[in-house]
This record gives sequence, C-alpha cells and structure tokens, in this order.
Amino acid sequence: MFRKLHDPGAQAVTIFIDGRPVPAELGESVAAVLLRQPEAWCRTTPVSESPRAPYCMMGVCFECLVEVDGLASVQACLTPVRTGMRIARQQGPRSLSA
Repeated sequence: MFRKLHDPGAQAVTIFIDGRPVPAELGESVAAVLLRQPEAWCRTTPVSESPRAPYCMMGVCFECLVEVDGLASVQACLTPVRTGMRIARQQGPRSLSA
C-alpha cells in the first residue's frame, strides 16, 4: 500500500515484525514501517478480532498498539525504530499482569 520515496542508505536498519526481518530507516515510526507491509494491520480488536491499522499517526486513537521487545500495548506511531527491534502484532484481548 505505501512505499518509501527514497533509499535510506546509511540510515537503514533491520527490525523484526512477527519474527520476519524487515528493512526500516532510523527516525521513522514503527507504524510507518507496518503500513508498508503487505499486511498493514498492527492489532486485532478484543471482541471480533478484526484487524486494525494505524489511523491518526499522532498518538490519539490507540489503533496502532503493538508489542515491542516483549512489552505489550506500545503505540507504534510514537515509537521510533532502532536496530534489532522486535515487534509483534497484538491479537485478541489483552490481559493485565502484576
């Protein structure tokens, strides 16, 4: 759906989305990288489990929640990529742990 307009060159890093290596650029958000994937969704709804994608891209709507390096419910639109980052799409209802 989306694509980069330029080659990131020296700013290129590799992140992992659901265990798969994906090229990214330092300074861009996790949500921007997710939108470039063939499956652009980042989470499923708790009730119907329908896929949701980033929407507002400024941290207001919470549609872009993902798991980052084992931490759940991170807003992808506010999280810049870094080398080796591991992102997992959130599926179904979240559980609270102490």
